[in-house]
Amino acid sequence: MYAFCWITMGRHTKMRTMDCSWLAFQLALLLLVGKQALAQIKYSVPEEVEEGTVVGNVAKDLGLDITSLTNRRFRVVSGSKDAIFEVNQNNGALYVHKHIDREELCQGSGACLMELKILVENPLEIHYVVVEITDVNDHSPSFPEREQTFDIAEHTLPGRRFQLHTARDPDAGINSIRTYTLTSNEHFELDIRESDEEKIPFLVLKKSLDREQKDKHTLLVTAVDGGKPQRSGALNVSVVVLDSNDNRPMFSQEIYQISVRENVPVGTSIFRLNATDPDEGTNGEIEYSLGKTLRRKIYENFELDKLTGEIRIKGVVDYEENDVYKLDVEASDKATLPLTGECRVTIKIIDVNDNPPEIEVTSLSNTVSEDSKPGTIISLISVTDKDSGMNGKIISSITSDVPFELKPSYKENIYSVVTKGFLNREEVSHYYITIKATDCGEPPLSTYKTLNIQISDVNDNRPCFYQNPLQFYLVENNVAGGSIFSVSATDKDLDDNAVISYHIVRDGSQTDIMSFLNINSENGQISALKSFDFETIKTFQFQVVATDSGTPSLSSNVTVNVFILDQNDNAPVILYPLSSNGSAEGVEEIPRNVNAGHLVTKVRAYDADIGYNGWLLFSLQEVTDHSLFGLERYTGQIRTLRSFTETDEAEHKLLILVKDNGNVSLSATATVIAKVVEPKEAFAASDVKSAATVEEGNDVTFYLMITLGSVSVLFIISIIVLIAMQCSKSTDYTSKYLQETNYDGTLCHSIQYRSGDKRYMLVGPRMSIGSTIVPGSHANTLVLPDRRSATSEQPEQM
Repeated sequence: MYAFCWITMGRHTKMRTMDCSWLAFQLALLLLVGKQALAQIKYSVPEEVEEGTVVGNVAKDLGLDITSLTNRRFRVVSGSKDAIFEVNQNNGALYVHKHIDREELCQGSGACLMELKILVENPLEIHYVVVEITDVNDHSPSFPEREQTFDIAEHTLPGRRFQLHTARDPDAGINSIRTYTLTSNEHFELDIRESDEEKIPFLVLKKSLDREQKDKHTLLVTAVDGGKPQRSGALNVSVVVLDSNDNRPMFSQEIYQISVRENVPVGTSIFRLNATDPDEGTNGEIEYSLGKTLRRKIYENFELDKLTGEIRIKGVVDYEENDVYKLDVEASDKATLPLTGECRVTIKIIDVNDNPPEIEVTSLSNTVSEDSKPGTIISLISVTDKDSGMNGKIISSITSDVPFELKPSYKENIYSVVTKGFLNREEVSHYYITIKATDCGEPPLSTYKTLNIQISDVNDNRPCFYQNPLQFYLVENNVAGGSIFSVSATDKDLDDNAVISYHIVRDGSQTDIMSFLNINSENGQISALKSFDFETIKTFQFQVVATDSGTPSLSSNVTVNVFILDQNDNAPVILYPLSSNGSAEGVEEIPRNVNAGHLVTKVRAYDADIGYNGWLLFSLQEVTDHSLFGLERYTGQIRTLRSFTETDEAEHKLLILVKDNGNVSLSATATVIAKVVEPKEAFAASDVKSAATVEEGNDVTFYLMITLGSVSVLFIISIIVLIAMQCSKSTDYTSKYLQETNYDGTLCHSIQYRSGDKRYMLVGPRMSIGSTIVPGSHANTLVLPDRRSATSEQPEQM
């Protein structure tokens, strides 16, 4: 939509007119469609006005708020360094900034118009103002030479015409040359021929000359313009009367019109003139020459062969510099008193597509926020082409694959670069927008312009952990207060939007473990204020929240599962033998008539650790007779190596060392007193003991396989091999008094810790639920209820 305001101003007065009804219609239409109607304003100012002269109030005519002009950077956008017009940001007035010379800005008599771009920002607007420079009569007509001489034969007939120098006046319109005058005389008069926009004066002989009466005539030709007051210029004309040749060369026509394409090669012949002279001999031989008063550019670009009349290209012919040339050509004979004929050759230059389009970036925002909505304007550009017609028609587009597009303005070849989709800095943080402008010439010419656009970050990404949940393994007995592990999150955003802080979620539903954990908010390093005991707690869980520093901040959480790894920090505990005072010491009675391989007893122990740390090995440290007793390394069974003799001692002391398989092994000792008795004395006790031992041995083997199998496949294979080896041994059960039981492993047990009672609950074969380790008792002993009473309460398993 356009709203036009026409304002004209004279040297000292200013008149403003506006079509209010049309403007009201435009404003109503603006309210309907919701878009801003841009107004084009036209002012008029005469040349030569003083600098500072106010042309008009642009801000007021555009309806802009004068108080906001400075903040909105109200200004004139000019391609040249020295702008002729500027605006006052205080009052919105457009004023003359530099001396105006219409003849320097615009040549010819047409309207001299200057189009100004008025730019305001926040929001970005561009308006176009046309200023017409009106002419004042500040130049007098002038002739290229002050004097002109004609040689005229005395027999020249009246009516003969002689072309005078043409005066030039840079002023236009009414201020240009209007007429020529000649001093009063009886032989000559003036004839003015109208040619295009020029008036060509001719000196016409109205009465025959007589050299004998007067051989020279002095005349004064005056060129007068139409200004007020009038200005004039004079030419002194001298006429020398000759007595000779009476026929002059003649062209076939007075004006020739030809067309030439621009940029034709130097030396190209474009036209051949031909003049004729009816005289004979030297009086009929013709030479051609260009007029002496033509513009300098004509002599630079064209040359004329004086003998053939051929016009050739001498320099570069550029349509954009000048689209028409007018050549005055003279043909003179070679008589003693030569005669001359004249013609004019008008050369029109045909445009070719030799200028690529030009792209000008009027305004550019180098940084665009990634949350910008589609349609956001980031730049204004204008494209121009010096060629004309189809050669100057331009097609513009964005060639790169970017989320931006060109939106045409109301004015041709003015575009806005806008976003056409949503931006994501994390995917693409930088764009190069390549704009291509191609004209419609043949062949077409193109120009490229690249805009460098940075995408600024907004906080649109949450911190992210590499996995959820996180698994950490912590060896027990860690140093209290030391770092145990760390968590880390990443954020795809930048700067403060990517600065992450950490904290542990603490609420009423969490266990007391959370009170012993601290986290470094900057690097996610987690430290424990206490030392963890595998035998007390084997695993725990908590949550960590990672929060960025954006506005508003975003966060995410991760579940952390911590598994406590066992260390060999528990010494073996002797379960059997135990004395009444809690020491690891027992007495075993052995019938004297037992054979080799008889099971004396089995030392049973347990270790609170797991794996190799809880795998126990048995060895004899002291024994009174090494040839009589042997100890199974893996089961703790004590067997006789031979039969008793009459010379053997009646009491033997065995010191057994129980050691685990940790890197730094821990151990405990047990003492067994073996008493050799007669068979009748040991029969009753041995019978009861043998039955209980059979049941316990069978159950211990079963639980041992389950426990060690849960630790690792390696343990399962090892235990199976040990069991197979133990079962393959041949045992002699020839005693008529006792049935011997085959024990084949350490105690397999389940352990439960009750924090309220501060005691361990051992649940195993043939053990009551009340068996406990009493705090403060011997470190390697276990206090148990009476085994025989417990055994008597349970039926024997078959």
